[in-house]
Amino acid sequence: NPNDPSFIPRAFSFSHINLTHRNWTALGLPNLSCYPIIDPRGLVTPFYNGWSLDFWVVSKNSRMMIPSKLKDVEQYLEMKNTLRLKTSCRLAGIHVNQSAEVVITDKKPALIVSVHVQVSSGRWLVTALRPYNPEGVQFIEQISLEPSRQFLVVDGRERIYFEETPEKFLFSTYTDGDVVYKLEEEEEADSVRCSVGMATAAAVYNLEGVNEKQLTIRIPLEIDKPSHARIGLNDFDNWPLALKDTAQLSVPDRNIQYLYDAAVRTLILLSAGDIVPGPYTYRRFWFRDACFMLNALMAVGLLDRCRHILANFPKRQKRSGFFHSQDGEWDSNGQVLWIFDRYESLSGQVLDPTVRGAIYRAVKWIRNKRLPKNNTPHAGLLPPGFSAEHLGPNDYYYWDNFWSLAGLKAAGKMVTRGGSESKLAEIEELAKDFKKSIFDSIEKIPEGSSRGGIPASPYRRMDAGAIGSMVVDYPLQLTPPGEQRVIETLSFLIENCFHSGAFFQDMIHSGINVYLTLALAQSLLRIGDRRYRLLLDAVAELATSAGQWPEAIHPLTGGGCMGDGQHGWAAAEWVMMIRNLFVREEGHRLILCSGILPEWLQTPSPVSFGPTPTPFGKISIKIIRIGRELEVSLNADHKHIGAEGEISPPGYQRLQVNDWQGIYHLTSLKDLPNTDEKAHS
Repeated sequence: NPNDPSFIPRAFSFSHINLTHRNWTALGLPNLSCYPIIDPRGLVTPFYNGWSLDFWVVSKNSRMMIPSKLKDVEQYLEMKNTLRLKTSCRLAGIHVNQSAEVVITDKKPALIVSVHVQVSSGRWLVTALRPYNPEGVQFIEQISLEPSRQFLVVDGRERIYFEETPEKFLFSTYTDGDVVYKLEEEEEADSVRCSVGMATAAAVYNLEGVNEKQLTIRIPLEIDKPSHARIGLNDFDNWPLALKDTAQLSVPDRNIQYLYDAAVRTLILLSAGDIVPGPYTYRRFWFRDACFMLNALMAVGLLDRCRHILANFPKRQKRSGFFHSQDGEWDSNGQVLWIFDRYESLSGQVLDPTVRGAIYRAVKWIRNKRLPKNNTPHAGLLPPGFSAEHLGPNDYYYWDNFWSLAGLKAAGKMVTRGGSESKLAEIEELAKDFKKSIFDSIEKIPEGSSRGGIPASPYRRMDAGAIGSMVVDYPLQLTPPGEQRVIETLSFLIENCFHSGAFFQDMIHSGINVYLTLALAQSLLRIGDRRYRLLLDAVAELATSAGQWPEAIHPLTGGGCMGDGQHGWAAAEWVMMIRNLFVREEGHRLILCSGILPEWLQTPSPVSFGPTPTPFGKISIKIIRIGRELEVSLNADHKHIGAEGEISPPGYQRLQVNDWQGIYHLTSLKDLPNTDEKAHS
């Protein structure tokens, strides 16, 4: 029961000590795949699965300000031409401002941490080296001070450089206790070795007689080989260049603007080498997360970046045709085919021959993997698998089958587009037969189990796992808007599986899930149900002050309770949600402005988004309120000639679009005679 004070998240890892505040923010450069992370109290973890640095202040009355012990700490992600995280702490006359960013020095990346202390009566500023990180213990066996006294060496590998030499260095072991208890002592050693891996150290600066102190630390970072595969060292540090061609959002809501800008940067950051769903816990590859993240990267215009990543997908394909990232997850082939088609559709380009060769092998795998047709509810479906882990234990998940069906449809479009129509009839027949098997299976589910909706599998009742079946609506659009079973599934989930206004996944995640909440918001937007706004607001409220979301959120603490503390799929769905408020694809049509929030139109400032790629070309939208009318300006490339669409902002008349370079004036429904606003919505 997520409302009970005794609620404990289950997650799925025995090694994760932290199940209540799994939150952090990664720093880095657009094409550098190493990700220092900072936790919500300013704890700095420079290396993957490594040790951390903490910063303490001791006053003359021996009061200690240790950020992790404070209830409130301010944190903000600065994004103008850089990616810099600022953390601010206060306690009884002590004020500490910390900033951290990754820079290039001497053609090598380094994490720069600056600490500025203001104190009325200070004694020491302490840089503490900790054998921990935001997930738990990380062993330190040896720490040594170099003769210059300018840097520490940790376990003979990583170095910590101090711009100003500390007053003293202190060391301790597990046997002697944490170094925090030795701050009063004099320096006695220049190194320490701990047999159980719990060495600690402190670099101590004198604050007596001063009211403020500035400290700068530099930590050289390791360069992962995938970083150089596409781009040279000289381009690592260029955030403005990486963002130059991305879709820009301009809205008066500062929080939504901030979250969009942060999400775009998260997607760029996590796609430097292999695209990964997180900088820390999930710093490894999944086709599933990659496809959602690539879809968002394409939507903001980073098609070249996506093409490079997609070119590497066939290297992960087995000889059987299976796109393998994890065992027992049968959704990947459909996802890869779907994202291949999305790229070709949005870019107007055909993928490389090696990539297209993988299409036929993937289709063959789906055909061969399907189960025989018989009288069972799972006849003609894919075999049971673990699938997306938030659905539950192994089962015949509709999630896998809907993805595979969408993949077959995508393969048919790519075959047609590439001029290989000899394969088209075979693929279309396979897709037709597969669709029949899926929907026949759904029809066989007893009413008492389905309640008119689509459970997670033929053998499940309606529960939180049914969220997986909603993929048939968003993003796959395998059913038309408002299909009855989809509506019943959506209604069940909202009525039975929500907590604090967002989707609570009690399967494994045992937390509030951001990307699944936003997927439901997309389904609401698709049918014109304005409750999408409630879900949008709930997700915005769940973000950290640094503009990030963990994979799942503890219902009581509001902190992360599972997975990565900065989740790429969550960032991707936020980007797609904002994009679809302005530009939404519905079959062969574009629906414009259907999700614009009314308060955005209450100011004289323009509201805008774009350019964003669509199957018809790129388009930008700008909206200005003039009196009681809206002026909507469209700026699209020539490919939009002949495309169908409509402009339909809530509360205003609908207009069909026939000129994609035009300016349209829309009248408020209140000013139109005999108009029912409810009918419009």
